[in-house]
Amino acid sequence: MLSPSCTMACSRTCSRILGLSLGTAALFAAGANVALLFPNWDVTYLLRGLIGRHAMLGSGLWGGGLMLLTALFSSGLALLGALICFITSGVALKDGPFCMFDVSFFNQTQAWKYGYPFKDMHNRNYLYDHSLWNSVCREPSKAVIWHVSFFSTLLCISLFQLLLVVIHFINSFLGLFCSLCEK
Repeated sequence: MLSPSCTMACSRTCSRILGLSLGTAALFAAGANVALLFPNWDVTYLLRGLIGRHAMLGSGLWGGGLMLLTALFSSGLALLGALICFITSGVALKDGPFCMFDVSFFNQTQAWKYGYPFKDMHNRNYLYDHSLWNSVCREPSKAVIWHVSFFSTLLCISLFQLLLVVIHFINSFLGLFCSLCEK
C-alpha cells in the first residue's frame, strides 16, 4: 500500500505533466485556429471577410487555447473550453468549408457565391467523396483540404484536452483526499 507522502508525490508529478500537456495542447489549438483564418497563408480572405463562421468563431483560440491555459485557475473553464472546441470542430467538419462555389440556376449562366456548398448535400458526404474536394470549391484553392486538416486537428486536440481535464479532475480530487488523509 502506498504511503500518503508517496501518493502526494505521484499526484504532484501527475499535475506537472498534465499542466505541461494542457499548455502545449492549448498552444497547438490556438495555432490551428489562426491557420484557419488565413487559407493558404493568404490574408486577403480574412480582409475581405471570406472566412467561414466556424473558423471566425475562434474556438481553437479562446476555447481550446486561452480557456485551457486557465486550467491552472479553473478546471471547469478548461472542460467547457475543450468541449466547445470539440463540438464546433465537429459541426464544422459536418458542414464543410466556407468557399466560393458554382450556383447554377436552371439553364442560366454560372453564378458564383461564397457559402457552405456541402452543408445541404444530403446524397453525398464530401468527407468520403474526394472527387468533390477540388471540383466544388473554386476559391480559396484547396479549401476542403485546409478545412478538413485543421478542423480535424482541432477535433483531435480538443478530445485529448477533454481527456486531460478529466484526468486533472480525478488527480485534483485524489490530491485533496490524500492531503486530508495525511493530516
